[in-house]
Amino acid sequence: MSSGVIETSLSNEALNIHRALASLQEELEAIDYYHQRVDASDDESLKAVLAHNRNDEMEHATMLLEWLRRTIPELDIQMRKFLFTSGALTSLADGNEPPAANGSGLGLGNMK
Repeated sequence: MSSGVIETSLSNEALNIHRALASLQEELEAIDYYHQRVDASDDESLKAVLAHNRNDEMEHATMLLEWLRRTIPELDIQMRKFLFTSGALTSLADGNEPPAANGSGLGLGNMK
């Protein structure tokens, strides 16, 4: 899929996922631009406006992430594994983190 051209042989589901991912990329870029401008500005009132706009873009990005999580089962699995955890991310990736490190369960391990 070069040059932003979408293959016509894609399913509607794949096209919608592509649209969401492209929109997410744009929202993340906007967050970055606003964040840089907040950091660079020396006018406090301008900083406040830019920070507000940046936070709006964060809301948009988060909404897209949630739509993607609900739509792509594999993404849901990975997000549940890594988000809102306190363990080292590399330990979570390797599966070496204790069961309670992500805030779920009682740390009793697999009770099967």
